[in-house]
Amino acid sequence: MHNFLSNNRGELAARCRIKVGNRPGRSATEAQLQNGIPLFLDQLIRTLRVEQSPQRHNSELISGPAGGGVALSEVSVSAAQHGKDLLALGLTVDQVVHDYGDLCQAITDLAVERDAPFEVDEFRTLNRCLDNAISDAVTEFSYQRDGLNAARSSDESNQQMGFFAHELRNLLGTASLAFAAVKAGNLSLTGATGSVLERSLVGMDRLITNSIQDVRSIEQTEALDAFSLAGFIQEIDAAAALSARMYGCSFRVLPVDADLALSGTRDLLIAAVANLLQNGFKFTAPGTEVLLTAYAQGDRILIDVKDHCGGLPAGVANSMFLPFSQAGTNRTGIGLGLTISRQTVVSNNGTLTVHNLEGIGCVFTISLPRHRMPS
Repeated sequence: MHNFLSNNRGELAARCRIKVGNRPGRSATEAQLQNGIPLFLDQLIRTLRVEQSPQRHNSELISGPAGGGVALSEVSVSAAQHGKDLLALGLTVDQVVHDYGDLCQAITDLAVERDAPFEVDEFRTLNRCLDNAISDAVTEFSYQRDGLNAARSSDESNQQMGFFAHELRNLLGTASLAFAAVKAGNLSLTGATGSVLERSLVGMDRLITNSIQDVRSIEQTEALDAFSLAGFIQEIDAAAALSARMYGCSFRVLPVDADLALSGTRDLLIAAVANLLQNGFKFTAPGTEVLLTAYAQGDRILIDVKDHCGGLPAGVANSMFLPFSQAGTNRTGIGLGLTISRQTVVSNNGTLTVHNLEGIGCVFTISLPRHRMPS
C-alpha cells in the first residue's frame, strides 16, 4: 500500500481538493491544501513503510498506537493543527471528520480503479491512522471552540455586569445628591427634589428586580407607547440640575414643542440622555454651560447635548463609544456611559453621533423617529 500511495500521492491529494471544493460551506486556504491532508498522507506512507521493516514498533511514533493514547505522535500534532485551522475558518466539527473521510474515500476509489489489492494489515494501519487523526483533530477543535465560547461568554457577562453597575451607580448618585439637597436645605420631600429622590429609588428598585430575572438586555426590553417629548425632557431636567451644581457649571434646557412625542423604552432613553449629560458636566470647563435641546427635524426627533469641554483630540470621536474607552484626564468613571447610551438609542431605532466644535466643545446628538402625541 505504501508504494501505491507514494506513486499516486498527487492524484489522491487532487481528489481530496475536489471533494473539499464540492462540499457545501467548506473552504480551505492554500496552506491547508498543502499541509493538511497531504501531510497526513505522507505520515501514512511512512507508517506503512516502517511497519514493513524490522523496527515496526517505531510506527507508533509517527501515527500513534491503536485506540489512541496519551503518547505524542506526528499525526497527533498535525491533526490537532488541522482541527484548529478548521475552527478558524468557522467550520463545524463534522467538517473535521469529513476531511479525513474524503482521503479514505479517495484511496478506496483509486485502488478499485487501478485494481490494486491491499493486505488486511495495511487496511488496519490505514484505519488506525485515520482513527487517531480524526480523534486528535476533533479533540483540538472542540478544545479551541470551547475556549472561544467561554471567552465570549465571560466577556459578555463582564460587560453586562459593567453596564448594570454603571447605571446603578448613576441612580444612586442622583438619589444621594437629592437627599443631600433636602438635608442641607431642610426641604420637604413632597417637592421637586423629593420627586427626584423618589424616581431614583424607584429606578434602582426596577433595575435590581430586572437583574434578578435576567441581566438587563436592551434588545429584550418591551417598548412603550408614544410619550411626550416635553415631559421626557422635563423629567431629565430636574435630576440633571443637581449634578450640574455639583460640577460647578450651569445647565440650561430650551423649551420643547408640546406636540412632539417619542416611542420606545422611556426609562432607558432617559438613562441614555442622563449619561450624555453626566459626560458633559464631567468634562465641561468650570463656569461654562451645558445645553440640552430637543426638537423636530423632518421625520426625526433630535436631542442635543452641547458642552464646553474645549473640543475633542484627534481620533477620539472614532473610539469614544467603545466599552471602557476613556480619553480625558478625568477617569472617575469606568468608561461605559457612552457605550450604554449608544446601544440604548440603537435599540430604539435611533442613532447617537458626536460633532466636534474645535476649541469650544462638542455636541452629542440623539436622533429618533418622530411621533405626535395622541389626540
